[in-house]
Amino acid sequence: MGDVEELKLVSLEQIKAAYEEVQKSFLCTRTPLLEQVQSRFHEGTPVELYLKLENTQVTGSFKVKGLANQLAHLPKAVRDGEKEVITMSAGNYGKALCYAAHKLGIKARVLTPETAPMDRTIIMESYGATVERVPSSELMQTVDRYVRELGLHFLHPFDDLDIIAGHGSVGLEILADLPDPDIIAVCCGGGGLVAGIAAAVKLSGKADTRIYCVEPETANAMHLSFQNGEAAQLPNSHSVASGLSPPFAGRKTYNHCKHFTEGVLLVSDDELVRATKHLYERGLVVEPAGAAAFAAVDVQQNSRRHRQESGHCLDRRKHLTSANVRALEGVVVTLV
Repeated sequence: MGDVEELKLVSLEQIKAAYEEVQKSFLCTRTPLLEQVQSRFHEGTPVELYLKLENTQVTGSFKVKGLANQLAHLPKAVRDGEKEVITMSAGNYGKALCYAAHKLGIKARVLTPETAPMDRTIIMESYGATVERVPSSELMQTVDRYVRELGLHFLHPFDDLDIIAGHGSVGLEILADLPDPDIIAVCCGGGGLVAGIAAAVKLSGKADTRIYCVEPETANAMHLSFQNGEAAQLPNSHSVASGLSPPFAGRKTYNHCKHFTEGVLLVSDDELVRATKHLYERGLVVEPAGAAAFAAVDVQQNSRRHRQESGHCLDRRKHLTSANVRALEGVVVTLV
């Protein structure tokens, strides 16, 4: 049954229903699409750049949109406070869940990797949740043990059809503001966000829109999944972008990315830090995980400028799977 479930793809009807849940949820706001961003960063380049500002959500990230749809499908025992929910998160999904649980009177427990920033643990605990720090490689088995021994209800932070459909609402919002983007680049940790956006865009008839997952080089589980033809394990995943460093790629999310995206772009930690600073210098405060998609564009435009100035071609083929170095041209949307 699990294998059959993993092969399922969300439908446009499910995404539209999730969009309705997101619209009415107290967790979510309709985030803006910042236009003509290239004028602030890369003048004279063949990119018309837009930024989808998911960092303006109440809890600081896109995670609330997938969560809102998950919450709409909770069992009655959880909604009534009789059963505790459990998840694993490096921070952003955990923060969103703890905030929602506090508002709804739901008991929540979060397992977070030992490498996660301590300030996020403090924030989650401030909402009354139980937070435990465990080795990254032991997250899933610890969740399984709590579910088995204590009967907790597991909410997966990314590999879940409800959360993928919820994140699809971001794709519908992008198309409402910009009907014909050439490219959408999306940060990728476990893959829930890019899976949802890609499904929403492609199922809406935008077959020519190219969609790319963007991962850190040292936390490239989705990239390895594309290479191996199955969801990859990466127990020692690490990056300055801790939110993009899960110990594995989701099976459901990989299946969606395989069907609906063009592949994976990889960026280094140095490139993530540079992009984060670049955004901050122009008034946008994001963490390195949120800067990943912008970093992919930033790197290419800097490479293009270097080629024009020096006549040398920088070989960035190691950063691409189903793409090439001229991929990020035209009307490009990235998320922060």
